[in-house]
Amino acid sequence: QVQLVESGGGLVQAGGSLRLSCAASGRSLSRYAMGWFRQAPGKEREPVAHISWNGGSTLYADSVKGRFTISRDNAKNTVYLQMNSLKPEDTAVYYCAARQSMFRDDGQFGSWGQGTQVTVFS
Repeated sequence: QVQLVESGGGLVQAGGSLRLSCAASGRSLSRYAMGWFRQAPGKEREPVAHISWNGGSTLYADSVKGRFTISRDNAKNTVYLQMNSLKPEDTAVYYCAARQSMFRDDGQFGSWGQGTQVTVFS
């Protein structure tokens, strides 16, 4: 399994930006499609963004489209989530996850990070 550690969360005013990082160890992230998820208090975890294993395609939840950007740096074994124009409703714990199978953009997510808190105040 891939071990994942998120960082970069924090407290930010509405309209501000944060960049989350998801650093991997144990295996090369370059073989795995990756996703970012978030869970707000009292709500279910929801997908935010996805990047294919080869980095060729990205997907976003409608609520973050145009504001968030997912990217990957295989040399650093890290995936990022650039979050701009943040809103109070973006407040949540953000998790990164790796697909269970290598070289596939579908299937279950097999590895999860511990999460990083993002709080947006107005």
